[in-house]
Amino acid sequence: MVRIHVPVRAETLAAMLTGDAAAADGDPVLAVMLAVIREGGVLGDFGLYTGVVEIAPGWESFRSGPDAAPTLGSAGEASLSSTVILTTYAVCGPDDPALLAMVGRLLAAHPWEVPVIEVSPTRLAWRG
Repeated sequence: MVRIHVPVRAETLAAMLTGDAAAADGDPVLAVMLAVIREGGVLGDFGLYTGVVEIAPGWESFRSGPDAAPTLGSAGEASLSSTVILTTYAVCGPDDPALLAMVGRLLAAHPWEVPVIEVSPTRLAWRG
């Protein structure tokens, strides 16, 4: 499983919460993350379906340390970030070079000083 915490513009989150799913593709950071997943490869590949990803809108709270250079808020202060959590799956193990390359692209595009991208082994139940 790969879970990516993606900061989004407040207006993107507001639109998504009213049911405007297309707003995700208009957000500059979220659109890049979704493009990496949707392009094919090991992320979101279910055989008959590709680019499979769960999109969960919400907020994250954090307090950056005094030496941090946060992209939102000020060092040492609590902040709330409009965030979308993307959850997808990989058809390989967490150490597979193809997966690591895709995660590297996600990390490179992520604006946070400390991106939150979780990679863990998962076993999916399949029919047949």
